[in-house]
Amino acid sequence: MDFRLRKISRIRKFPSPQNGLRAMAERTPQAEALAASWIEKVRPMAEQLYALRRRIATITVAVVTGLLFVHVMFGANGMIVYKQKRAEYESLQKRIAQEQKENEIYTQQINGLKTDEKAIEKEAREQLRYARPGEYVYIPPAPVNRSPAVHSAKRN
Repeated sequence: MDFRLRKISRIRKFPSPQNGLRAMAERTPQAEALAASWIEKVRPMAEQLYALRRRIATITVAVVTGLLFVHVMFGANGMIVYKQKRAEYESLQKRIAQEQKENEIYTQQINGLKTDEKAIEKEAREQLRYARPGEYVYIPPAPVNRSPAVHSAKRN
């Protein structure tokens, strides 16, 4: 086995700290010139933004207010949805009241059929078509279901 290093040129040598500081000190004027040129390019725009800061803030507040208004009115739980749900709630409340009245009527009829002899007799006479002596039971004729006539003429 051969443990010798073949190409030492590939191994990087780290510069000593003194060399790094020296190189940085040599490039300082170039970096300062670059930073100064960037500042001179950005300064007019920064001054304009500073001068317009109140307008920008006012416009930003107006846009945020508008977006908030749109969200409150038309959002998932907005006023329009709220009014629709409120109307649905009221219609369901009316329907519940109507159904409760109907249930009360049926409950009264059931209690009457359990206890009142006249109600029992009336129901029996209507459903079973019973009659007392001397009474006549009138049964209306069943409605005739007439299908519309289809008249078609064939042309030859």
